[in-house]
Amino acid sequence: MTTTTTNPVLAVPPAAPDQAAAWFVAKLAVQTDVSDVHAALDSDDPGFVLLDTRDLASWRQGHIPGAVHLPTRMIPMRAARLLDPGIPVVTYCWGPGCDGATKAALALSSRGYRVKEMIGGIEYWIREGFPVQSVGAELVTRAVDPLTAPARA
Repeated sequence: MTTTTTNPVLAVPPAAPDQAAAWFVAKLAVQTDVSDVHAALDSDDPGFVLLDTRDLASWRQGHIPGAVHLPTRMIPMRAARLLDPGIPVVTYCWGPGCDGATKAALALSSRGYRVKEMIGGIEYWIREGFPVQSVGAELVTRAVDPLTAPARA
C-alpha cells in the first residue's frame, strides 16, 4: 500500500530547467527592483527614464528624485511629448498592492516604448532608506526597514 502525501509546493512539479530559465529571463526583461534602480540612478547615465505613474496629489506628497511625473491615465495624451521612444522607461506606483505601474507599462509598451516595472514601488524605495522629494521641500530619507533591507552604517 502506497501512502500519498499532498505537498502543496510540489503538487505541480517544478518546470524543467530550460523552461524555468526562459521564464526568469522573460520576467527580468520586464521587471527591476528598487535597489537596482537606485544604483543605476547613482551612475552618470542610468540609461532609462524613471516614471512616477501616480496622481498629482501622490506626486506632490513625495516622489523619487529625478523621476518624471506621468499618471497612467494621461499616457495617451502626454507620453509622446514627455518620453523619447528610444530610451527605456521604468515605471513605478505606490507599491506591491498597486497595479498602476503595470497598467502604465502596458500602456507604454502598447505605444512602442521599451518598459520595465520597478517592483515594490515607492513603498519599498522608502523602506530601503532611499531619498524622497516632496514638491517644494528638501529630500527626506527615512530609516531602513530591517525587514526589507540591511541597515546601512
